[in-house]
Amino acid sequence: MAAEGASASGTTPGERHAIGISFGNSNSSIAYTTIEDKAEVIANEDGDRQIPTILSYVDGEEYNGQQAKQQLIRNSKNTVAYFRDFLGQDFKSIDPTHCHASAHPQEHNGTIAFTIQDKEEGEPSVITISEVATRHLRRLAQSASDFTGKQVNSAVITVPTNFSEKQKAALTKAANDAGLEVLQLISEPIASLLAYDARPEAKVADKIVVVADLGGTRSDVAVIASRGGMYTILATAHDYEFAGVHLDKVLQDHFAKEFIKWNTTDPRENARSLAKLKLEAEATKKALSIGTNANFSVESLAEGIDFASTINRLRYETIARKVFDGFNRLIEGVVKKAGLDVLEIDEVILSGGTSHTPKIASNMAAIFPETTTILAPSTTPTAINPSELQARGAALQASLIQEYEKEDIEQSTHPAVTTVKHLTNAIGVLTISGDTDKGVFTPVIAAETAVPARRTIHIATPKEGGDVLIKIVEGGSHIKVTKPEPKPKTNGKKDEDDEDSDSDDSDDEPEDVREKVWKVGNVLAEAAIKGVKKGGKVEVMINVAGDLAVTVTCREVGGKGGVRGNLSAP
Repeated sequence: MAAEGASASGTTPGERHAIGISFGNSNSSIAYTTIEDKAEVIANEDGDRQIPTILSYVDGEEYNGQQAKQQLIRNSKNTVAYFRDFLGQDFKSIDPTHCHASAHPQEHNGTIAFTIQDKEEGEPSVITISEVATRHLRRLAQSASDFTGKQVNSAVITVPTNFSEKQKAALTKAANDAGLEVLQLISEPIASLLAYDARPEAKVADKIVVVADLGGTRSDVAVIASRGGMYTILATAHDYEFAGVHLDKVLQDHFAKEFIKWNTTDPRENARSLAKLKLEAEATKKALSIGTNANFSVESLAEGIDFASTINRLRYETIARKVFDGFNRLIEGVVKKAGLDVLEIDEVILSGGTSHTPKIASNMAAIFPETTTILAPSTTPTAINPSELQARGAALQASLIQEYEKEDIEQSTHPAVTTVKHLTNAIGVLTISGDTDKGVFTPVIAAETAVPARRTIHIATPKEGGDVLIKIVEGGSHIKVTKPEPKPKTNGKKDEDDEDSDSDDSDDEPEDVREKVWKVGNVLAEAAIKGVKKGGKVEVMINVAGDLAVTVTCREVGGKGGVRGNLSAP
C-alpha cells in the first residue's frame, strides 16, 4: 500500500480506493459503490448526506458542512461559503453576490483569496481559493475514509458543462493537494443520467433526455441524446437568476413584511437578523416540499423580538410564481436551442436540491406531453433523490474506471475520442407493398447517433405475402399542427345556467393538435424481396461505418440468401 502521504497521482490501480464527489456551489455530496455495484451516498460525521459547501473557523477549530452553515449567523467574517465557482477565475470576472453574508472574496497575487482568522491567535490569514477548495475536499475525503474504513485516495468529480479548462485544472490541482488522484472530471448532467441508466431495471434505449439541474445558486439544463449507451450533449444553458436562493428570498420577503406589520422594524436591515431569516426561510421551503403546511419561527429575530408564523403550499406557490415561470422558460428554451420540440423529449430528469419542489415537477408534466417521463420525487415513486444523483453517477463512473492505468483513462476520455461523428438525420425503412404508394416509414437508426453504429429491425409484411419493395431513406421528424374544427355557434341563445359563462367562452376554444410526424428525405437504397411467405417478416440490417459509409442487408426472416448493398461515404 502507498503511504498515506503519497502523491495523489502516484497510486497504482490496485491501490486505489475511489469515490464519487459532487462538488456543488451550495452543497456537496460523496458516494461509493458497494460490493453489489450499487452507488450509495455517504453521510458525514454529523449525519448529513447533503454537506453545505462551507468552511468556518472558531478559535482555530475548523468546522464544515451544517456546523459551518450555522456560523453564518454569529461568525460570518470567518466563514467561507459559495466558493466553488471562483476556482480558476480572474477576480474581475466573478460574481460575489452570494458571499455578502460571509467572508468576502478579494484579489491577491493574481488569484482570489479570503482573509480569515483560522488560527487561535495571531494575525488573520489570507487563504487562496485553491487552498479553501483543498481543505473542503480533504474534509469530504476524510468523511468517506471514516465511513468505508479505507483511506480514500482517488475520485471522479462532477463539474458544470460550462467549466473552462482553466477551472478544471484549478479543481484538479486542489484535489491533488488534498491527497486525491482525479480519475476523471465528468459533467454534472451526464452523471445524473448515469445514475438512472445504471439501475438494474433500466433498459438501454435510444432516447432524448433533458437534465434540469436546479441548485442553490445556479441552474444548469442540458439536452442529451442517448444512443446505444453513448451520450451526446446537444444543448446547454446556465442561469443565475432562477435558483434555490430565489425561492428562499420570496419566503424571506414574505415573512419580513409580516414581521414589519406587527413590529415596524425590518429584520432585513440587520446582518444577524437577515442571516436568521435566511436560514429559517430555507428550512420552511424544504418543509413545504414534503408537507402542505410549514411553520416559520425564529427566536429573537430583530430587537430581541421572537417571531412565529405559518404558510401553506398554495400560498407559497402563488408568491413564488415568477421564479417558477423562470424555471419553465429556461427548460423550454434549451429544448428550442437543441432544435427540438417538447414532443421529441423522452425523459426529463430533475436533479439538484431545488428539484424536490413539487410545483416544478407538476409544471414539467404540464409543459411536456404525457409520453414524456418526468423523473422527480413527486411524479415518479421510484425516482432517485435529486440531491444524490450526481454523486451516485460519479461513484459508478469511478468504479468502472478505477482498475485502469492513468494513461488508458486519459486516452478513452480525451475530447478527441468522445466528440465522434454523428448522423444528422435518422436512417429508416420505407416499406411499400400492395396498393399503397405512400409507404410506411420506420426509423432504424435515430438522428444524433454516434458512428460506427449497427441496428437490425424486423418488418411485418402484408398478411398474404408476395413481393415487398423496401426503400432505405433518410428521415427527419417535424411537428404537425392540426387546427381543430371551430365549435358551432349557438344562435345568440344562452342556457339559463350560462349566466356567467360568457367570461370563460374565450378559454373554451379547442387547442391546436400537435403531433410528431416523420418526413421522408433522400432515398439511399432500394431492395426488392420477392415471394415473401404468408405472414412472413423481412429483416433489415443497417451498418454505418465511422466514415459514414452505409452497408444494408435485407432478407426474409428464416429465408435463404438476401440482398446486400454498399453506399460509399459522402
